[in-house]
Amino acid sequence: MGTATKSTRLSVFPLSGAVLYPGLQLPLHIFEPRYRAMVSDSLARDRRIAMIQPQSGEPGAPLFNIGCVGKIVDVEAMEDGRFNLLLEGVARFRVIRELEVTTPFRQVEAELLEDDMTEVLSAVERASFERESRKFADAQGYSVDWDSVGRLDDMSLINGVSQIAPFDAAAKQALLEANSLGARCELLVQLMQFFGKRDSDDGGRVTLQ
Repeated sequence: MGTATKSTRLSVFPLSGAVLYPGLQLPLHIFEPRYRAMVSDSLARDRRIAMIQPQSGEPGAPLFNIGCVGKIVDVEAMEDGRFNLLLEGVARFRVIRELEVTTPFRQVEAELLEDDMTEVLSAVERASFERESRKFADAQGYSVDWDSVGRLDDMSLINGVSQIAPFDAAAKQALLEANSLGARCELLVQLMQFFGKRDSDDGGRVTLQ
């Protein structure tokens, strides 16, 4: 999982706490002028936007090495210049270098990663994940349709939970960087155990940074 292909130029949207996975979707509301310019540029070219987390909240902060390219599959252009977008994940990517550009938005040279989208979990891995998920959801007070969860394929389940999990940015980045479905599942179980225990100790809810 994660074989690299030739390099490509990507316009990046650095957003802490927001990760995207191949095959999944992410809704975005675009209001900052620089990112409105990025969307306009993307729509005029290949409809691609690369989601990636910055390493801190400082302006121009260094980027993490791994992100995910999304394709705009739905767009609502508003009269005041804002956009509502729906991105669909295409492929994870690894940053080679950030480019010097004149555009208001940042761009990188990156290599796309070819993940094995047919990978499945063992019965033991799936059972362990579902057991820990129930414990975590109960501890957090989440209402979950477990029958629907049980019908999801392994890839959709693990990547979907990784994308929406209420963990901090570093944890979400570690999940994105996992190079196999099994490794991501194992890490997800560990994080649910860790954050669940921390939540019990602190008496508060787990929230995104």
